[in-house]
Amino acid sequence: MIHGPNLDLLGKRQPSLYGQKTLATINALLRDVGKKSKVALTIVQSNHEGKIVDLIGKSKSRYDAILINPAAYTHTSVAIRDAVEACGLPTVEVHLTHIYAREKFRQTSLIAPVCVGQVSGFGADSYRLGLLACLTIVTPIH
Repeated sequence: MIHGPNLDLLGKRQPSLYGQKTLATINALLRDVGKKSKVALTIVQSNHEGKIVDLIGKSKSRYDAILINPAAYTHTSVAIRDAVEACGLPTVEVHLTHIYAREKFRQTSLIAPVCVGQVSGFGADSYRLGLLACLTIVTPIH
């Protein structure tokens, strides 16, 4: 799980838009889903584009999938998009808000076209649904 910029401010930054839940609460939710599914999760938050690119670049040999909320980089980062595409891992993009119902500049995701899917608009539950999508991708239900 890669959390992008400003997500460390969840619960404090515009709670009417992003909700009351903190990043720690969301991470605990993800760990709970991971534990129940018997998978190990690595969870990282960074405000720095280069660090996110480095994490994605090193992911191929360490992980089976990527769950990412690129936050504001969703709309601006060709570097993160290219890293996701180059790493070759199935990637699911998640957002707390419904980005296509927001300001015009937030309605374009540069990352989505290189992801297997996107979950947005369900608040903290977007993360849970995104993780379940990752688990389904790496362990398909027959």
